[in-house]
Amino acid sequence: MSNELEDILEQLLKFRKERDWEQFHRPKELAISIVLEAAELLEEFQWKTDKEIRKYLKEGGLENVKDEVADIAVYILLLSHDLGIDLTEAIKKKLRKNEKKYPVEKAKGSAKKYDKL
Repeated sequence: MSNELEDILEQLLKFRKERDWEQFHRPKELAISIVLEAAELLEEFQWKTDKEIRKYLKEGGLENVKDEVADIAVYILLLSHDLGIDLTEAIKKKLRKNEKKYPVEKAKGSAKKYDKL
């Protein structure tokens, strides 16, 4: 994990500890919170055309989107920490898996799932 991300995690852990919120941050609750925040992110785009989204983001909606993305990231960092997951390594490993599942020569320009390529 990068130094900056480690610093952020330390701030999050301090914030959580000062409020005695560890008791509420069991893995199940953190996973639920990730999904709930992701749904709030989706709400920012729901029912809008691409043109409406561009306008919305230019006119201040980007700040709302940033907040929702940050909420998701916070819960992912906390869950990863609590479960002993090295997030950087997990992402690198997943990327290597995806490179095998989606080779460029088969996947380029396609939105098909790997088993349909």
